[in-house]
Amino acid sequence: MPITAPATDSIEVQPDGPSSQQMLRILATQIFLNSLGRGVFVALTVLYFTLIVGLSVTEIAVILTISSALGVVTSWLGGSLADKVSAKRLLLTLLAVEGLALLSYAFASSFIVALVIACVVNGASSSSKAVRATIVGRAFEGEVRIRTRAILLTVGNVGIALGGAAASIPLLMNTPDAYRMTIGIAGFATLISAARIAALPPRVDAIVLSKVDRAASAHLVGRSPWRDPRYLGLAVLSALFGIQFGLAEIGIPLWVLHHTEAPVVVVSIALIVNTVLVVALQIPLSRGSHDIRRAGKAVSLAGIFMAIACTVYAASAGMSPVLAIALILAGTIAHTFGEILSSAGIWGLSYELADPRRAGAYQGLFAMAFSIGTMVTPSVIAATVVDNGTAGWVVLGTIFLASSAGIRAIAHRAPSGA
Repeated sequence: MPITAPATDSIEVQPDGPSSQQMLRILATQIFLNSLGRGVFVALTVLYFTLIVGLSVTEIAVILTISSALGVVTSWLGGSLADKVSAKRLLLTLLAVEGLALLSYAFASSFIVALVIACVVNGASSSSKAVRATIVGRAFEGEVRIRTRAILLTVGNVGIALGGAAASIPLLMNTPDAYRMTIGIAGFATLISAARIAALPPRVDAIVLSKVDRAASAHLVGRSPWRDPRYLGLAVLSALFGIQFGLAEIGIPLWVLHHTEAPVVVVSIALIVNTVLVVALQIPLSRGSHDIRRAGKAVSLAGIFMAIACTVYAASAGMSPVLAIALILAGTIAHTFGEILSSAGIWGLSYELADPRRAGAYQGLFAMAFSIGTMVTPSVIAATVVDNGTAGWVVLGTIFLASSAGIRAIAHRAPSGA
């Protein structure tokens, strides 16, 4: 099924190749197919490792931890390489590697084999995200770029949701062949998505200079993100605020299970509410976040929404089942607005405060910081809301308020033309 952008606010045509609208269709189709495959696999991972491969809980934890740690490194490497080689060919290669690795899961028969495959899958996936962000940064500008990111996120969410729904088929059949066939479909979807990247124009690649040209034209090389304190601060604070993603996936299910009288099914309802709101609102609420000041205000408002969500979640403890359900869903709505606004604002800042001459390195650093945040999120959530209840929610809400305030301060102090 072809993916098209909304018809409103037509995107301008570039003279040297496909229009921005056409490039958006290419990227949207690729992300939809890739997300469809990832949605299938994420829904089946733990059960496949447990029931089909026969791994223990400890072995699964080791696999997930090591592969996540590798993803931190490959995020940076992917972005850096996108400044030195063709970003288009690099992304195509990474997606092909990820697709083939997903297919090879059907032959996993031991802990070591599963670990190696997981490292390849996660490494290629993390690296490809940084490269794709670099491509978006080069292919689009300003408001169009932010709107493009919003559309791509929306398409990705739809793909993941449909992939997760498709994963119910092998769960119902509960046979090894059903699991392997479904994972094979996920791998093929990723491989097909890679083919779409070949249609992107050459302008998504960086200008590659020889060593002599680099020495003679240092002004074309750009500044390293590691020597940019403002951007480093943005990356760290954004990764800290990014804990909110893990809160929805890990914190809320454990909170509902251990601290409230609400039925566990409310977790699924909350995820549906979140998905529907993101799909419906991400594009309109992202408008204007290419402006540095507006992006900073959006993130600041997101921090307030997250603090409200933490307060409402905490209030659900000790309540009747009906009231607990109402509070969990109310918290989810506030949480989702925080997610949408923070995503829009942080996207804008991650592009507008970066040196365009080193787009890959900057996006690689940003992706790496986010990967580190994702890796430590389970520990942070366990140490706050899971182990310490209401006090933990207070700490977590303070983290969201402080990190969003820091991001707004960075945006406020940056030159408007940064």
